[in-house]
Amino acid sequence: MADQMDAKGAPAGQIDTFDRKIIDALRAEGRLSVAELARRVGLSKTPCQVRLRRLIDGGYILGFRAIVDPARLGIDHVAFTEVKLSDTREAALDEFRRAVLRIPEVEECHMIASSFDYLLKVRTADIRRYREVLGERISSLPHVASTSTFVAMETIRDAGL
Repeated sequence: MADQMDAKGAPAGQIDTFDRKIIDALRAEGRLSVAELARRVGLSKTPCQVRLRRLIDGGYILGFRAIVDPARLGIDHVAFTEVKLSDTREAALDEFRRAVLRIPEVEECHMIASSFDYLLKVRTADIRRYREVLGERISSLPHVASTSTFVAMETIRDAGL
């Protein structure tokens, strides 16, 4: 691939100290105005806005969202589910990935290098609802051979990244 340069002559796809400051500030407080963001990172508004747009367009910043209080919404039961698949060829993995995305209670899904294949973070109202999701949705996902559950008793930190 030929070396591509951005408008400022920097290699495309690379970020610098100001870009990292922008990302860090927005990770801490995603609702900052561009003017406040510029002030915090030490830039004027227009260059900050240009950098922010480049970070969004470049895929470094994927979006903005509200961080909610699960307890107030009645969905504060968290279980981590280990999933072992019966088939780990690429087609089977793709089928599993597509299907797990259709389960709204699955908040996170990670492929793991371990004795099992995937780790799911599942958020529900209570253990009864979790059992329904596990029995009716997760266990019937393509190629699921077995599952194992760990229930969170207390959450010390949930970054919501």
